[in-house]
Amino acid sequence: FEGRGLRHFVDHESAVASPVAELIRRYPIKSRNIVAHVRKATQGDVLLENAHPFVRELWGHYWVFAHNGDLKDYHPRLHGSFHPVGTTDSERAFCWIMQQLNKSHAGLPSVAELTLTLHELLPQIRRHGSFNFLLSNGEALWAHASTSLYYLVRQYPFALATLADEDLSVDFSDINQPDDRAAVVVTAPLTKNETWTAFQADELKVFVDGAPV
Repeated sequence: FEGRGLRHFVDHESAVASPVAELIRRYPIKSRNIVAHVRKATQGDVLLENAHPFVRELWGHYWVFAHNGDLKDYHPRLHGSFHPVGTTDSERAFCWIMQQLNKSHAGLPSVAELTLTLHELLPQIRRHGSFNFLLSNGEALWAHASTSLYYLVRQYPFALATLADEDLSVDFSDINQPDDRAAVVVTAPLTKNETWTAFQADELKVFVDGAPV
């Protein structure tokens, strides 16, 4: 997200070979909310239309969604403006969430009101299987853990972080300003020398301006 605008990068190729992944690595991204996803393809063929994250418009704002999990026998009734383009359970769930939010609110509600509505909707999806997801409208980031999800908040004073699966360290004081703050939400901890907080099962958290609220 950049203001109300959105840069959307997707590719159906493997992340290790994708030229889009190489572009993103070199791109000078600075955003209040970033959603990234590497797909396992539990449902739906490996096609561009099935690549996460998915994007829809609602109330004059872009909404971005990525899902990690597997929903069995999930075929919600969809009508109105929200229909999947691809064949994934993830996109069907996103379309249903957008449809129900639109039915529940005449216009863009507050972050707190949206969070309450999501709490009411999620049990209807969770009963079909695992449902870790990230959802953002550029103002807030909602993260839901069905199985494994972790988060941390990086802020001043920034320190050296060492990756968990590679012999590489990053000094975040070299790339951040003192007033920067970032919440990072992941399936598994990315670093071995930082304190990651695990989500509880079926927990929904919301992050605004790089911190949980």
